[in-house]
Amino acid sequence: MKNGSYVHGYSGREAVRLADQANTLVSLLHKGTVYPAGAQVLEPGCGTGSQTITLAAASPHAHFTCTDISPASIGEAEKKTRESGIRNTTFQVADIFSLPFEDESFDHVFVCFVLEHLKDPAAALQSLKRVLKKGGSITVIEGDHGSTFFYPQSTEAQKAIACQVRLQEAMGGNPQIGREVYPRLLGAGFKRIRVRPKMVYAEGRDKGLAEGFTRKTFTAMIEGVRDQAVSEGLIDPQSFGRGIRDLHRAAEEDGVFCYTFFKGVAYK
Repeated sequence: MKNGSYVHGYSGREAVRLADQANTLVSLLHKGTVYPAGAQVLEPGCGTGSQTITLAAASPHAHFTCTDISPASIGEAEKKTRESGIRNTTFQVADIFSLPFEDESFDHVFVCFVLEHLKDPAAALQSLKRVLKKGGSITVIEGDHGSTFFYPQSTEAQKAIACQVRLQEAMGGNPQIGREVYPRLLGAGFKRIRVRPKMVYAEGRDKGLAEGFTRKTFTAMIEGVRDQAVSEGLIDPQSFGRGIRDLHRAAEEDGVFCYTFFKGVAYK
């Protein structure tokens, strides 16, 4: 994407991972996010539509304009929503930094897992603020890799996670931007800001979370940077493999995995 890159890539495997993540975290991240009938909502950086389906289904009488810089992602998002019976969405290829909409075109903005990939999130927030109506709301959800804790502890698992962090930072992103949601919204001039941490706490006995988040979301994300991390000399393949093994270990019966997202709502 312009002014940043998507470190996880656009493979079919990544699309599956995003869908697993969205399905696992619906109640945690989307609770309370409902828009009234007739509301015009912008979802920038919609990717392959993993969040779109939940959003649009929860507010069937609002209309969602969903944009992404990737034509392939937009095509997949439109296909998935239509197959799900969703009809209150419109899809458009667009750059978050130069949105093709008039000032104050939208009642609400919903942006999820996007700012972390941008070199200039402040400029992105200003762009979104421009197209938001006065009094309208913006919802921002971001994760924070610095909030990752698990049992059993593993130095090699931490090294594998650090590879993903370093690669994303090298591409201009910030995988620890969750802790910055409040200051970023404040700096952009939004008002009535409220940010709440949303912790995933997955014990191994909770098979839904241990499988859906620990294994299929977080560990799969780290596994996805294996080749690049090794080729750039950040880690040797044996150490990376042991790190992934230990992350999977946290999903076993006596394992524990914690990760925190931050959800902010503010107004123009």
